[in-house]
Amino acid sequence: MRILKEPITVNQLKLPNRLVLPPMATAKTEDGKVIQDLLDYYDQKSRGGYIGLIITEHSYINRQGLAHKGQLSISRDSDIPGLKKLVDVIHGNHTAVMAQISHAGGQADPELTGSAAVSASPFFRKGAEEGKGRAAEEMTGEQIQDLVSDFARAAGRARDAGFDGVEIHSAHGYLLNQFYSPLINKRDDEYTGSTIEGRVRLHIEIVKAVRDVVGPDYPVALRLGGCDYREGGSTLEDSVAASKLLEESGVDFLDISGGMNGYRIPGIEEQGYFSDMTEMIRKEVSIPVMLTGGIIDADGAERLLVEGKADLIGVGRAILKDTEWAKKSMG
Repeated sequence: MRILKEPITVNQLKLPNRLVLPPMATAKTEDGKVIQDLLDYYDQKSRGGYIGLIITEHSYINRQGLAHKGQLSISRDSDIPGLKKLVDVIHGNHTAVMAQISHAGGQADPELTGSAAVSASPFFRKGAEEGKGRAAEEMTGEQIQDLVSDFARAAGRARDAGFDGVEIHSAHGYLLNQFYSPLINKRDDEYTGSTIEGRVRLHIEIVKAVRDVVGPDYPVALRLGGCDYREGGSTLEDSVAASKLLEESGVDFLDISGGMNGYRIPGIEEQGYFSDMTEMIRKEVSIPVMLTGGIIDADGAERLLVEGKADLIGVGRAILKDTEWAKKSMG
């Protein structure tokens, strides 16, 4: 049997195969609330139960962390009934589902959120050059502790809505990635950008707070933008060191992607963009490691698993373009 079709366990969650639909924003909400269009989308993608795990699109944990119009919310207790409907649709198709929880940080648009953008250190968000937009403000210690609480509460909502686990988003230039990347983090306090321990400290505090809410048996994943692939940014070695610290803190599953460079690496076209990272990380941790990035066919996914690049394979845009992809590949 192909490795791609073999089962795998994440904490107490037993997955029937290694195929994952990773988080991809749809903007199919109204004020962050689940609507029928969103339910139909996930019903279509999960139909047949061919995908082992779906991780739903990034959901903002508080209004200040809103990344874009139409983003899904997990910031209010009133979101739980709608999220439960979403879970029920995916479970009805015999597919496991985790919620990704996120804060955009300095990438948030103050015109949408109604409040100042915040980050590890001041910087101008994409599209807001000096003189054309306000810089993100450096977070205070009190704001950081409030953030930790908001992540924990969001994880509790995910559990209460029936999600099989929760994934903390620290990739693609969002807030936790801004703390992790030395390109952004210029702090000199306990969250210092000068050491890997300082850059990962907030992640560890959030993981522990989340674990206190959801308990030891609930799967907690983290999407790590492990390398910026940019001079002066986070490195492959950083990604390994951070992964080891995250495993020690209680993370059950690492979903590896790009950092400030986003979900692609300039000039890299072969399937599994981030396989250099995942291969190194997988040798140093004992928890499952997921690889995404440009994977377009089952043979490519299988090859990456056989070569030891990862334990799970995320296929996003290929499934986005062809809803039958998983049926053709896994049926």
